[in-house]
Amino acid sequence: MVPQGTEPIAIRLTDKYPNAEAFRQLEATAPTQLSFYAEPVDATSVPAELRGFRTLFSSFHHFAPEQARALLQDAVNKGEGIGIFEATHRSVPALIVMLLVPLMVLIFTPFIRPFRLSRLLWTYVIPAVPLFVLFDGIVSCLRTYTPTELRALVAGLSPAANEYCWEIGEEKPKRGGLPVTYLIGYPKPKTPILAT
Repeated sequence: MVPQGTEPIAIRLTDKYPNAEAFRQLEATAPTQLSFYAEPVDATSVPAELRGFRTLFSSFHHFAPEQARALLQDAVNKGEGIGIFEATHRSVPALIVMLLVPLMVLIFTPFIRPFRLSRLLWTYVIPAVPLFVLFDGIVSCLRTYTPTELRALVAGLSPAANEYCWEIGEEKPKRGGLPVTYLIGYPKPKTPILAT
């Protein structure tokens, strides 16, 4: 439900390896606001027909520095805004939290639907899933860019990036927890030229 006086936001899901069935299920939950692009999308070279503000949630750490810079440069080259938000964090507290994730996997696996015996096998009998999730979480924390590294990525962009406003930092939750690292970039507003 969209609050009164606000415009609904249209969201288009993309992926380099799109899962069309999962996208269709999501689209069915909000068909007027959610849609998906069925073709593969390389975030470092987004197709010209995909216009609009780009967002990446807890995925930017998967890009090596050259790819990360290319991703930002593509947004700048096409004049699109971009928002990157990372829930993982490169810090000792984040790594300690990751040590608890396998326990969460053990607790919540029986409640995942659709139910599958194979999931129980790979979680409890052969604990491959908890170990994989632990490994993935630790690697994600270690690969997460710090605000200083994000500023260095932006500094390495072409001069066109100077025409952008960049906001980079960490937002700490009010009730404790790990901070969310963010990078937001958007074209600077055009200043109207006053006639004399």
